Amino acid sequence: MAVMANRRSVMTLFSDPTCAYSHQTRMVLMEKGITVDIISIDPDNKPEDLLDLNPYNTVPTLVDRDLMLYNAHIIMEYLDERFPHPPLMPVDPVSRARARLALYRIDEDWFRLLDEIESKTEKQSAKERKALRESLISSAELFAAKPFFLSDEFSLMDCAIAPLLWRLPHLGIELPAQAKAVIDYADRIFARESFQESLTEGEREMRE
Repeated sequence: MAVMANRRSVMTLFSDPTCAYSHQTRMVLMEKGITVDIISIDPDNKPEDLLDLNPYNTVPTLVDRDLMLYNAHIIMEYLDERFPHPPLMPVDPVSRARARLALYRIDEDWFRLLDEIESKTEKQSAKERKALRESLISSAELFAAKPFFLSDEFSLMDCAIAPLLWRLPHLGIELPAQAKAVIDYADRIFARESFQESLTEGEREMRE
């Protein structure tokens, strides 16, 4: 890359085109209509300057002038504060704390299983796929309670969950009729313009 990312005038996101965590951050960018230079990287052949910017050499990595951020949730919250409209987190401290706790549980309960599934063969990951499926089914009431996940308004929680739900067929997970609330929720989020704009070609192929 001829120009170092930290010298760019436009905000830059290093993104893996099939990584769910990168997808989360792309959703926030599209929801807020932020001008950004998205650099799709090959996880097996990462650009040299990524390591200069992020000591963990991971994606997503966001560069905003002299600021370098990594970890999807840190990036998502930064974008929400840096570009406050539309707001994707509650204003009051108690509600924000509850939203952060929900984001933590989404990571621990669902994305941990996603990571294990993606790191194993289909046969090896049968236990994790079953656990993820059952956990989503048992959470159907949460998806049915409000128009968005635990909220009357679209939020960072929806940006966190949607990439995982989009990947379920690709992971070999089919939700049954008793999870209709989850399926209906996913369809509503997938229909949003920002979600459609966040999809890469590789992610679209997951549903073809």
